[in-house]
Amino acid sequence: MSFTPDIRLFSCHYTSQQSCADQGHKLQQLDFPENVTMTRVVCTGKLEEITLLKAFEDGADGVYVVGCPADGCHNVKGSQRAAKRVEAVRSALGELGLEKDRAKMFFLPRGLHPEFVDVAQEMTDHIAELGPSPF
Repeated sequence: MSFTPDIRLFSCHYTSQQSCADQGHKLQQLDFPENVTMTRVVCTGKLEEITLLKAFEDGADGVYVVGCPADGCHNVKGSQRAAKRVEAVRSALGELGLEKDRAKMFFLPRGLHPEFVDVAQEMTDHIAELGPSPF
């Protein structure tokens, strides 16, 4: 049986700005996985753990955050705050008996880079191996 995971992406506005230009057509041309739902946020440092956990509650099989490089964050330390919060979510998943890798943090440069598509595919492939979330 084939399983296509429901992946939720929370991305920094600056990191995803060019990726979302032209209503996301550039991402489609680069084969961005259709099963990844992107939510752009002003700064990933403003994301709360509850928001990421709520994505799982709402049916996500995997959740990931894309922020600016730690040394190049537009909001100085926003992506570093986000990384700590993602780690807290990973710990919570572990305490619930789930795979911690269902939640990840990636640091990517601004603009439309192949890495933006690569991490989406990486998450899709990894979560497909893990199978559906028990939530």
